Amino acid sequence: MTLFDSIALSLKLIFVLGVTLNAVPVMVWFERRGSAWIQGRVGPNRVGPFGLLQPVADVLKFVFKEDFVPAQASKFYYHLAPAIAAIAPLAAFAAIPFGSYLIINGQEVPLQIAQLDMGVLSVLAFAGLEVYPIMLAGWSSNNKYAIFGALRGSSQMVSYEIGMGLSLVSMLLIYGSLDLNAIVQYQSEAWFGVIPRWGMFMNPIAFIIFLISIFAETNRLPFDLPEGDSEIVAGYHVEYGSTKFAMFFFAEYVAMIMASSLLVTLFAGGYSLLPGLGLLSNGLSSLVGFEAAGKQNLIAVFQALGFIFKVGCVMFFFVWVRWTLPRFRFDQLMNLGWKILFPIALANLIFVAVVIALVGV
Repeated sequence: MTLFDSIALSLKLIFVLGVTLNAVPVMVWFERRGSAWIQGRVGPNRVGPFGLLQPVADVLKFVFKEDFVPAQASKFYYHLAPAIAAIAPLAAFAAIPFGSYLIINGQEVPLQIAQLDMGVLSVLAFAGLEVYPIMLAGWSSNNKYAIFGALRGSSQMVSYEIGMGLSLVSMLLIYGSLDLNAIVQYQSEAWFGVIPRWGMFMNPIAFIIFLISIFAETNRLPFDLPEGDSEIVAGYHVEYGSTKFAMFFFAEYVAMIMASSLLVTLFAGGYSLLPGLGLLSNGLSSLVGFEAAGKQNLIAVFQALGFIFKVGCVMFFFVWVRWTLPRFRFDQLMNLGWKILFPIALANLIFVAVVIALVGV
């Protein structure tokens, strides 16, 4: 790796981490204000204009709280669980492309931290690690409510990963690749020059199943059974406080951003622009007289902004659903996963495979 490549990689890491880490307090603020808006309340409005400094107050509260460790806890795993929870979703971002490439000093700089031919499997591998901090936190706390939450979380994730995996396989049959860049390029074309050829339009059943599954994977309402306050106090992290609880809190939002990014990449065209935005970027580049490198850089900036906008729309949907739907019972959760989503996902996979075998993609 040359010095230029090392610097470019470092800058991409800083950009992705910076955007992700700053998106978390923004989402915390928006969740509170959004829930107030949905339910006809005011929401936080005391700390800073429009309550914008409320996340800062939350961080200070967590930092200055007592860092209590239960006497009967397994200390090593008790401390390890929140660390894994925060690191795993951050690592999954490495394979997700947020733009095509920039041209800097005559060299192409892909807007992706790690260019992997098996990018989909890489993201799923890191996302699958999210079950371990839940299990470790529940078991190491030596608290029956924490163990109940850990059991709920592990069974919920395992159950919904099957339906999610089958819906994903049906899309991979269409795309014919595990490379996320190739998947985005496949979706960059349009039908009749207007309708984008996105995964959600080509395979809407897989899209719906995947969307429902990521709610269960991220433990968000209506599938937040591992944290069911009314039944098990706070679930797997009931014995955590101070900065360690803040890490679980932070990990939930990072996992939401990661899941939203994967959903956008697989089903909403990723960083590919809508036909109108593509014409706009081309028109602007010709208007200001950019050279080829400048034109490509302008398009890449539009692509990154478009990707962030799409992810923001999915995050808004997360908030909307949380403050609209009630929590499922655990038996309803399992029935939905095993008796409804799994058979539909399997039937959809067989149907897609037969169609591809007979008529091609």
